[in-house]
Amino acid sequence: MEYRIEVDSIGEIKVPKDAYFGAQTWRAVHNFHITGYHTHPAFVRGLAYVKKATSMANAHAGVVKKEIANVMVQASEEILAGKFDDQFITDVIQGGAGTSVNMNINEVIANRGNELLGGQLGIYDKVHPNDHVNFGQSTNDDFPTGGKIAVQLFGKELLIEMKRLDRVLEKKAKEFDHMIKMGRTHLQDAVPIRVGQEFRAFSGPIKRDVKRIKSALDDLKIINMGATAVGTGINADINYMECVVRILSEITEIKFTQAKDLVDGTRNLDGFVWLSSALKTCATNLSKTANDIRLMASGPKTGLAEINLPKQQPGSSIMPGKVNPVIPEVLNQVCFQIFGNDLTITKAAEAGQFELNVFEPVLFFNLLQSLEILKNGIKTFIDNCLIGITVNEERCKEMVENSIGIITAVTPHIGYKNAANIAKISLDTGVPVRKLILDEGLLNSEELDIILNPFEMTKPGISGKILLDKKNK
Repeated sequence: MEYRIEVDSIGEIKVPKDAYFGAQTWRAVHNFHITGYHTHPAFVRGLAYVKKATSMANAHAGVVKKEIANVMVQASEEILAGKFDDQFITDVIQGGAGTSVNMNINEVIANRGNELLGGQLGIYDKVHPNDHVNFGQSTNDDFPTGGKIAVQLFGKELLIEMKRLDRVLEKKAKEFDHMIKMGRTHLQDAVPIRVGQEFRAFSGPIKRDVKRIKSALDDLKIINMGATAVGTGINADINYMECVVRILSEITEIKFTQAKDLVDGTRNLDGFVWLSSALKTCATNLSKTANDIRLMASGPKTGLAEINLPKQQPGSSIMPGKVNPVIPEVLNQVCFQIFGNDLTITKAAEAGQFELNVFEPVLFFNLLQSLEILKNGIKTFIDNCLIGITVNEERCKEMVENSIGIITAVTPHIGYKNAANIAKISLDTGVPVRKLILDEGLLNSEELDIILNPFEMTKPGISGKILLDKKNK
């Protein structure tokens, strides 16, 4: 590899000759070889929006020449188009509160700007990464703002999939609403329920999760641009501060507002914890749904076998014909990862000291991952599992008829003591509840048909109340 020599405040360093990044990026590559993951492309684009907006704002304020601002804007737009993706090479976990990431984009924009003005890579005589690209800024306002833009972009995509999930669940609820199965509590037979009622109950938490996540995302539209180092705005021109958030909102089409207290906006990360908590809550709901789906589909011969899942992959390297519920399983694992990410995010937000939280890199790594994998997990759950679920209606009906759970509906008519005795005999002998009631002469066949109407048993009120009314008269 051929190198060029660059000089920063520490001294000389060899940098790959044709690289658009510079000295500080290359130092970070050697110092922070931690995960093997580089800055997420969405985060890079978030920072590119920031640099485009700051270049425009500084030109408007007259503190950066328009000729220089124009090439910085062009370079930022090229980054947004993905032209320099291979130049963002710092590890996602790094010391310095994100300074290496900020300098990575500063150096790429500066080098591209120099190139556009006829200069050479690594010779920052026309556009300088600090003096021009970073003018009126600090990592401490650029980095969290770039992260918030990435969060908004990912959050928008996540909400689209969540709303689609809600629609598909509602559609399945209507499709299955005429089908009866046994409800269960404590993994034991309870009383009948409609399959559609269960699927509608799957959708309820998703509706609430959408509201929670949207609210948390709205809270993260408050940014600290203009805060510079600690929130005091040192080295930021007042005219720049007055327009930079407006410009950023226009070019991102996201309605950002400037924090009323920039010191607060720079040192505290509670908004990210709130969003992560909302994601964790959503993951909790989804994991429970995946668990229920797997149990309902268990079998196919020795389990519940109430529903059928689409067959997506052979299930075993040793057992021919076995098909496993791989899509609910992967959704479970996505949720487990989000639970762990939430703890990391919480610790990172709590552990910062004084005017700056230096642990933003690991926070954003985990938060963006949570947003991305939750969206992907939901998408594969919808497309490769949920849409294709069918119900074994006869199997469900058989279990209802053979369960002692239906005795609950009969209790108001024969009394709790008689009902408990019938239930015990049915469990001991295997004789169905209906036959035992008829044999004991407690009710006749016509009365049982009314009382044990499956749909009546899944609605509020007393099943067969008409018989009680006649008896009371």
